[in-house]
Amino acid sequence: MRSYCTGLYVQGQSPEKNIREYFYYIDHQGMLFLDDSKMKNFTSCFKEKCRTVDHLLKKIRPNETQRYQKEFPFISLCGRERNYIRCDDVPLVYSHVIIQNGNDMFCYGNAGDLMFNPFEPDKIFMNPESGRIYHPCGERFGSIGLVKSQLAIDFSKLFRFQNGENNPPTQFEWKGKVFDLDNEW
Repeated sequence: MRSYCTGLYVQGQSPEKNIREYFYYIDHQGMLFLDDSKMKNFTSCFKEKCRTVDHLLKKIRPNETQRYQKEFPFISLCGRERNYIRCDDVPLVYSHVIIQNGNDMFCYGNAGDLMFNPFEPDKIFMNPESGRIYHPCGERFGSIGLVKSQLAIDFSKLFRFQNGENNPPTQFEWKGKVFDLDNEW
């Protein structure tokens, strides 16, 4: 996917003294790219456990700066850097579940086990139009995180459809327990 913002900015531009601006893109797999990279695939993304990914996601929030707000709806301020971020869907993409201190945690950002939120099986939501699966996350990410495609395929086998398969799932089976889905978040 090419950037639709080409010509709007220059990577590393300095609109004012001691400020640098960078522009990023997060795809539906949670891979982070420089927005203007011509090829967006595994070879050109920032890799797992990368400090860049960690720093950007820890400080991400909605872009309310009046600069590039429409094109880059999220921003991550890191010192003198303004990192503008646009996404294929949402900025937080869950990649896998781990157990920490006896609790299931949902890892995100393709950063291994460095960043995570509590996993709530009853909060899994499948969008009936797109087929994509979502789970809640913090407001700074827009309150909703996307489940990475491979994990979503695995999860889809755990759904139950009490209202028929043409309607959203009503239950989710996790570790032998069936959860009634709460899609009102």
